[in-house]
Amino acid sequence: MKQFNVPSIYRSELISAIKNKRRLQDKLKKDFSPTLLDFGAVQIFLARHFGFCYGVENAIEIAFNIIEAHPDRQIYLLSEMIHNPQVNADLAQRGVKFLQDTYGRQLIPFDQITSEDIVVIPAFGTTLEVEALLHKKGIQTEKYNTTCPFVEKVWNRSEQIARKGYSIVVHGKPRHEETRATFSHASAKTPTVIVNDMHEASLLAAFIRAERSPLEFYELFKGKYSDGFDVEKDLRCLGVVNQTTQLASETQAISDFLKKTIKDHYGLDDTNLAEHFADTRDTLCYATNDNQSAVSGMLDTEADFAIVVGGYNSSNTSHLVELCAEKLPTYFINHASRILSATAIETCDWQTKKISRVDGFMGERRPAKILITSGASCPDSIVQEVIYRLLDLLNCKDKIVQVAAQFGEEPIID
Repeated sequence: MKQFNVPSIYRSELISAIKNKRRLQDKLKKDFSPTLLDFGAVQIFLARHFGFCYGVENAIEIAFNIIEAHPDRQIYLLSEMIHNPQVNADLAQRGVKFLQDTYGRQLIPFDQITSEDIVVIPAFGTTLEVEALLHKKGIQTEKYNTTCPFVEKVWNRSEQIARKGYSIVVHGKPRHEETRATFSHASAKTPTVIVNDMHEASLLAAFIRAERSPLEFYELFKGKYSDGFDVEKDLRCLGVVNQTTQLASETQAISDFLKKTIKDHYGLDDTNLAEHFADTRDTLCYATNDNQSAVSGMLDTEADFAIVVGGYNSSNTSHLVELCAEKLPTYFINHASRILSATAIETCDWQTKKISRVDGFMGERRPAKILITSGASCPDSIVQEVIYRLLDLLNCKDKIVQVAAQFGEEPIID
């Protein structure tokens, strides 16, 4: 894949060396076991895949290039560039202003921007309605668009199956920027409905089987279906696409469930299933798959607890927390400073987003065995800070040079 010019403040020489060695050892990406970093009093098992993905690096490179190329113009971001507080704060420090928050609430009125301003589309993309509004104001969004290519792939696949007469089911969080953008693009071409989880897929199945009144659909899925959606005809032929940062296994389960529902309801078999159900397996994001598979591989390792690093409003990071929490105590942090001491940590609940303090999180066993991963929008530099913080607290930072040497790296220790 293309190599991006990402600012060095987001890099870690140690972690880059680890990733490079694993990449050379496993070119086909079939080994999802973690990397052991043995510091004596603490053993850290680092996930095989984690951190910046292709789409995030692409967005960051474009954004910083825009800032450098246009020091005399006001630059706006439509919303958060990615779901990482450090990256967004760095952009704000460079004079970038945010027009909306992550849920689409207006922070700066569109009336305040002019055709002389630059508006950057974030990695999640945006709705056709917002694009049209910006174009009407004379703003060239095409030149400053950082939409992830894998998000655009979902839009393109949606358009392809729409042309064949399928309605679209979007598996995603209804308030997430990417889901809103995908819904907008899909619904411009064909009837579209959003399902958040398997529960909502089950509700949808009841309408496919005509077991519930069509009027109930409009109440249960309020705000999640396209204008003019006709329950009695628009659920006959479906294709499932997803918000690319959802749990890949959940998207697959929802797709399989709806496929079986339609297959049974219409008495279909594999020879004629395509008359009512589109194959959309190719819309799953490679990075989402890799990171989630790496967590599954990591969880085969005996450990005391897991730490997942990333932005609290990051969907892909929250799903990594969800996977880890099913197996062992898991702490969701966005920065090394959340590790308050050798006994206390501040963690975020991945569902409620509530921050709480946990005392005694490190336990008494030595060596402490810790699983660590991070979301696709989390810089490796922050993961390194987390590792160094743990080593400081357990008085084993003197082992860093020895461990780094295994990967051909001489780390800078501060």
